[in-house]
Amino acid sequence: MMAQQKKYPLLDKKTSKLYIYLQPNAKKNEIVGMHDEKFLKIRIASPAIDNKANKALIQFLSQHLGIAKSCIKIISGIKSRYKTLEVHD
Repeated sequence: MMAQQKKYPLLDKKTSKLYIYLQPNAKKNEIVGMHDEKFLKIRIASPAIDNKANKALIQFLSQHLGIAKSCIKIISGIKSRYKTLEVHD
């Protein structure tokens, strides 16, 4: 008997994508809500200079989600407010 192919192979990898709208230079780090019905809006106190806001975003999400920073990767939008992140265990 042949092994059955899994219907949703990506779910087994325990990876997820987050679509983020980042607002740098905020008064404090916080999750605000939804932006344009697709993006999670997050405010970060760090400026958008020398990748500081991106690093602060990863730090904030790792603390909020309770996972290591190495489990979060920005896969698109490095120089944009609109970002796609990959999160895995």
